[in-house]
Amino acid sequence: MAADLKPVHKYIRALEKELACGIATEQSYRPALKALIESLADGLEAINDPCRIECGAPDFTVMKGLTTIGHVEAKDIGKSLDEAEKSPQLQRYLTSLTNLVLTDYLEFRWYVGGECCLKARLGTPTKDGKVKRDKDGVQAVAGLLDSFLAHTAKRVGTPRELAVRLARLAHTIRDRIIQAFEKEAQGSSLHTQLLAFRDNLIPNLSVQQFADMYAQTTAYGLFAARCTNSNSKSFTRQNAANETSYCKSNTENHQRPCTNIFGGFQSCIKNFLS
Repeated sequence: MAADLKPVHKYIRALEKELACGIATEQSYRPALKALIESLADGLEAINDPCRIECGAPDFTVMKGLTTIGHVEAKDIGKSLDEAEKSPQLQRYLTSLTNLVLTDYLEFRWYVGGECCLKARLGTPTKDGKVKRDKDGVQAVAGLLDSFLAHTAKRVGTPRELAVRLARLAHTIRDRIIQAFEKEAQGSSLHTQLLAFRDNLIPNLSVQQFADMYAQTTAYGLFAARCTNSNSKSFTRQNAANETSYCKSNTENHQRPCTNIFGGFQSCIKNFLS
């Protein structure tokens, strides 16, 4: 069991090195956390400061190959995680991210589906730049991180569960579309699409209605693409966009381009996923 804790003790020593200098910031501890996560299993990559996703920009995205395992949001040592948990930022993450760790580098909280499953603390910082370790806490943090890394998404068992999951994703996408619309210049992609829909389908279509339409088309289009994916073992955002451009024929053994009225969204979905 002691060997399993070596990466955690190495992590604490790295924290102490930064603490001792007296001028460390939240970002100063990130390399130590990255090294800890990546040392816990083969093939893991903890990407520091990754690209923004629909709900924001968590500090780390943890991946194994092309598969996203979960996300980590880090606050400065000593910052109240109770307060952080109540912030709009964390509320977005808890709503959107199914596997999340919130930490101040010493305390760790693991959330699944927005619910806190485990809490553990390595110890407390001292005035001389050390960490007073909690033996049971060190073991508990190691177990918490193992659980975080081993987590797999709960399978959908009923049509209702599927509808709830898709609706949650659609809500997140809708909010991001509205934000993007407000930031982009007149004549850009979203503005052009909105005008096209007003000209051809719904003259008084509002931005909010357009975003809702866009989000539902994206969410349910991706669901349809997953159902018709020819390679069930490899469905990633890199090939998902290509799948949305085709429909399976019920009478033929090949794919054919989709021709419904939302066909114009295909290029948008590709942009969304890129």
